[in-house]
Amino acid sequence: MSNISMYVHAITLDADSKSPILILKEENGERTLPIWIGLLEATAIATEMEKIEFARPMTHDLSVNLLKKMEIKIPRIEISDLKDNTYYALITLKQGDRVLTVDARPSDAVAIALRADARIFVNESVLKITQPIKGTSIKIGERTPNEDERWGKLLEEMDPAAVRYKI
Repeated sequence: MSNISMYVHAITLDADSKSPILILKEENGERTLPIWIGLLEATAIATEMEKIEFARPMTHDLSVNLLKKMEIKIPRIEISDLKDNTYYALITLKQGDRVLTVDARPSDAVAIALRADARIFVNESVLKITQPIKGTSIKIGERTPNEDERWGKLLEEMDPAAVRYKI
């Protein structure tokens, strides 16, 4: 299966559970992939998206800094699989001619990708096997006529302070 290039479109909150949702959007298309993540992971992604700097490196910053010091590049990450309602990701590391992949949670992979300017991909098979959203026959990643309205409403109702990192 091929990989679909995507980008972080938004972080929003689930209207029912108030859990953060990472929204990936297809670069050259209309599909989206919402991934429910933890509040700390959402904060790590949001702070990088908003270019908030801290006096000391946070965990994902430290990871990227260590790899850079060892001259290891992070060219890409991939949301590679979905098993038992759990997404899996791979971080690709490159040092010279040597290429390795490391298993990661999607939220960590995305947080690292943003800090390393790495490309974000989703395996086509993941988009095809995603489960329908509860209470509807619409599959995650499938575009619908009211999608913009639905996500717009969620974003309008979201309290921005809910995903900001506080020290």
